[in-house]
Amino acid sequence: MTLEAATSRLRHSPDPRVRCYSSRFADLMEMRAAAPVVAAYLDRHEGWFRRCAAPMSVRQLGDNGYALTLGRFGNFGFEVEPTIGLELLPQRRGIYDIVTVPVAATTPGSGAGQTELKLEELYDVEFNASLELGENTHELCTEVRWQLDLSVWIRLPGVINLLPESLVQSSGEHLLRQIVRQISRRLTWKVQEDFHASHGLECPPRKRAQF
Repeated sequence: MTLEAATSRLRHSPDPRVRCYSSRFADLMEMRAAAPVVAAYLDRHEGWFRRCAAPMSVRQLGDNGYALTLGRFGNFGFEVEPTIGLELLPQRRGIYDIVTVPVAATTPGSGAGQTELKLEELYDVEFNASLELGENTHELCTEVRWQLDLSVWIRLPGVINLLPESLVQSSGEHLLRQIVRQISRRLTWKVQEDFHASHGLECPPRKRAQF
């Protein structure tokens, strides 16, 4: 069974243990350079993506894809460490899209492969993000607007069903929002800092995220 088939079946499963948590994130990066300079930097994602995703683990998937391990998180004592496949699509007139792609399972028979297949039955992640460049005509500055829609399906232990539905859902949503803030906000800062450092420019001060 492929990862694509496993995850599709999980997100459409009638199993009451499968919970879906969703969150949206938006932010704005100021880049002190013209839009073509920023676009050239973003186009070469094989450099900045690995640097800026650290300390999250990153593995190459083809020319434009990466397998990204988000870190360990859980709810009511149940923990999982999801790895998702992301593809950074070529820009469309200053818009960059990042979408979820299947992560090929490790060859069956190995210990790592058995662990990965087991985890595929526990979680599914849908990650849709976009970055849009908008140049400020009054000064040499490019605004990069960043948006992320994230949904996570998790198969929780059966004992969770003994708890009130509202408590299970609200606590999961709250946890996911915290994860999105930590990962996305940190990634936004690091991309901004990496761009300016690589171009010998002074980085603008950090601003509060637009949640």
